[in-house]
Amino acid sequence: RLIQSHKKRKNREKKVKMITRISIPIVGLLLLLATFGEAKHALYKDPKQPVEARVRDLLKRMTLAEKIGQMVQVDRVNITAKIMKEYGIGSLLSGGGSVPRTNATAKEWVEMVNEFQKGSLSTRLGIPMIYGIDAVHGHNNVYKATIFPHNVGLGVTRDPELVKKIAAATALEVRATGIQYAFAPCIAVCRDPRWGRCYESYSEDHKIVQEMTVAVPGLQGDLPPNAPKGYPYVGDKTKVVACAKHYVGDGGTVKGIDENNTVANWDTLLKIHMPAYPDTIKKGVGTVMVSYSSWNGKKMHANYDLITKYLKGTLGFKGFVISDWQGIDRITSPPRANYTYSVQAGVHAGIDMVMLPYNYTEFIGILTDLVEKKIIPMSRIDDAVTRILRVKFVAGLFENPLGDLSLVQNIGSKEHRELAREALRKSLVLLKNGKNPNTPLLPLPKKASRILVTGAHANDLGLQCGGWTISWQGQSGNNITAGTTILKGIKSTVDKTTKVVYQKNPDAKFVKSQKFDYAIVVVGEPPFAEYFGDNLNLTIPAPGPSMIRDVCGSVKCVVVTVAGRPLVVEPYLPSIDALVAAWLPGSEGQGVADVLFGDYGFTGKLARTWFKRVDQLPMNVGDAHYDPLFPFGFGLETKPVGRS
Repeated sequence: RLIQSHKKRKNREKKVKMITRISIPIVGLLLLLATFGEAKHALYKDPKQPVEARVRDLLKRMTLAEKIGQMVQVDRVNITAKIMKEYGIGSLLSGGGSVPRTNATAKEWVEMVNEFQKGSLSTRLGIPMIYGIDAVHGHNNVYKATIFPHNVGLGVTRDPELVKKIAAATALEVRATGIQYAFAPCIAVCRDPRWGRCYESYSEDHKIVQEMTVAVPGLQGDLPPNAPKGYPYVGDKTKVVACAKHYVGDGGTVKGIDENNTVANWDTLLKIHMPAYPDTIKKGVGTVMVSYSSWNGKKMHANYDLITKYLKGTLGFKGFVISDWQGIDRITSPPRANYTYSVQAGVHAGIDMVMLPYNYTEFIGILTDLVEKKIIPMSRIDDAVTRILRVKFVAGLFENPLGDLSLVQNIGSKEHRELAREALRKSLVLLKNGKNPNTPLLPLPKKASRILVTGAHANDLGLQCGGWTISWQGQSGNNITAGTTILKGIKSTVDKTTKVVYQKNPDAKFVKSQKFDYAIVVVGEPPFAEYFGDNLNLTIPAPGPSMIRDVCGSVKCVVVTVAGRPLVVEPYLPSIDALVAAWLPGSEGQGVADVLFGDYGFTGKLARTWFKRVDQLPMNVGDAHYDPLFPFGFGLETKPVGRS
């Protein structure tokens, strides 16, 4: 009996173990199915529900790790779909030159973005990531995209509708590559041309900058009637989330030094640097990027009063605030001196999404620890994630997370290139026309025996486009993207019997020996971006000055400057017959010839003061010491002479 009893007990134990082995996976499976079913039918997945209800429903389902993941933006370099899934990363970006491969097609961009997105969609809650890129004068990272004139030239046009059309075209080309977020427009008010980012600013006058905030509805779409104040808006799949930048005072730093200190009282900050921000918020801008610079010694990335109290509070901004590239690192001097403090200060100040762009595991670990220790309250995290999710819902990312190939034909389309050419024509400023006002040189005759075109900038697409073109700093060369050089435009415009001679840097002897009817001398700056462009002397780079002397001393000449700002030209003015500021023309250089030869008239008016000497700077219209070479608003005009 004892033996039988022992056998029965053993059999019962075996049955229990077998049932346990079967039941535990079944229970787990049932729980998993229940969770999946709950998520599948969750309120936040229902596009018919109000955005705020969807945000609240999703937020309450999220763990701390999932929330912090949403606050992270990293560059695509070294990131995989697996990493996107594992860390629940909220956003990716392409920094300047960060591309799938050199000369990548729109199809390759779409495939890359979608691959990352699939990683995000495979997370527990399936929250899509948002992909950002610097599309600051067209979709400028992408091979064969239309490159528009930089903002410094667009301000000259005084044509907000044109700027809105350019923004809409840019949005279309950005969406054609599967990307949903553009770090534009820059609404800096550049008060000192020594600043390396001055060409990203429309004007020294905040009124012109305010007019050009129509770029926001160009990128995002026009707000519907009765839209809630300060609420983000994105129209459809041909539009992108916009970004007003850089908040605030980036264009007012001492001596124009990039990322430096803007010294101004509160009234001056409000009067000069702030006005365009309320305008973009009224137009539904989705995001605001914080400036590297400081205001009266306080780093903007750590400025709670200006970000949380003023931007989010007083101005009622409901989108999300994003840092600049490694912006929180630079809260300390030197950068990263105390990274834990930087994370705490930046997030506390009101930054919602942090453009790291690499050290995501470090950031996630530090921020998690700060929240768990209650140094940063959960309410601050919830505010950040609420804003990020709001923008993602508004942008339709939950319904349409993946890009497709239906828009790829818009990259560098004929229509967009014609728009860029029009913008270039309207951005040209005629500063001098003839040594005697009664004998103007322009418009130039198309029919001539021989004409000379000189200068590297006349025959170099990269120099003509400037910084933020294909790469961060830009680069020289005619193979970097598709477009038309100034020289090619001239050759296609003149009469077929006119011989065009191009010499990059001819000497006076050559010029005198060739008996040219006239010369077009194109001089300017090399491409640059950000602090690489800071310049305390603003002279025309060599060989520009000697070329002007040798060519203009020998033959009638028009000098065209290709530069992101006014340069010192006063010493050369007596020898120059005509002077044209072309700023940074973009890819459609034909627009220069359109106006030089009279198919269209000059109409551009200076949107910034042209100084005589750098020791006058900063000098802006309205200043007591205002004594310019060419004043704000100056620009000679010509009439079209008819096309042939």
